Amino acid sequence: MVILADPVLEEQTLNPELSLQKALLVLLAWAIALTVVIFGVYQIRLSDPYVRDVLAYQGQVPRGNAIFQLNCSDCHGSSGNGKVGPSLRHVSNRRSQVGLIYQITSGKTPPMPKFQASPAEMADLLEYLKTL
Repeated sequence: MVILADPVLEEQTLNPELSLQKALLVLLAWAIALTVVIFGVYQIRLSDPYVRDVLAYQGQVPRGNAIFQLNCSDCHGSSGNGKVGPSLRHVSNRRSQVGLIYQITSGKTPPMPKFQASPAEMADLLEYLKTL
């Protein structure tokens, strides 16, 4: 019985650098694809008229504080340290303005309700969140 060698298998076995290069190329391709998807989602969200309107306003911290105290402090604490809801300290360092708008308005993180504010009110709230 004659056993024939597989040239592809021999090449991979004899050249581990080739396998490493292939693995790195696959990893790079996944990283590029993920970047494109994230950028695309961000651009779609940025094209939302409500988001554009919010970002066009210059928010006022005192008004944002009043909105926060009326709508958010029961769960997030009067100074944003968290109670039922998580702490919002430094949240604007962890999330983009667009991400915060969608988080606040979507209500997709139970038990947080949807919060439908006017663009000016949302701009005020975002400005206040920057101070936490």
